[in-house]
Amino acid sequence: MATVTPESPDTGHTPDEHASDGGQMAEHAQSTGKQNHAHPTDWLYVKVAIALGLLTAFEVFTYFESLHGWGDTAIIIMLILMMLVKFFLVVAFFMHLKFDSPIFWRLFVFGLILAMAVYMVMLTAFRIW
Repeated sequence: MATVTPESPDTGHTPDEHASDGGQMAEHAQSTGKQNHAHPTDWLYVKVAIALGLLTAFEVFTYFESLHGWGDTAIIIMLILMMLVKFFLVVAFFMHLKFDSPIFWRLFVFGLILAMAVYMVMLTAFRIW
């Protein structure tokens, strides 16, 4: 009777071959640029989600200007800062870019800078400041 062993999806090797490869898999990971890293625990994702929820609640609170009487500029700056923090938390943890190549971070940050520049131009053009 034949037994079937699962293959690893990325290499086609069975788990027994991983153990008996004599370090070849580690060499393969180095040659392909793949690095093993520790993934965050579920509790870390829960903490990040709680932080995002609290930031969102504070954003909603700052939107109601009649409660605290701050000026429009202060509210816009606070909302932008909270948006940036939320962006980096989501991108780093939920999109896993904290563990990927730095080129992906650069692409996301470039897009964020471009979007913020367009947003600031529109705020100024419509004299919302």
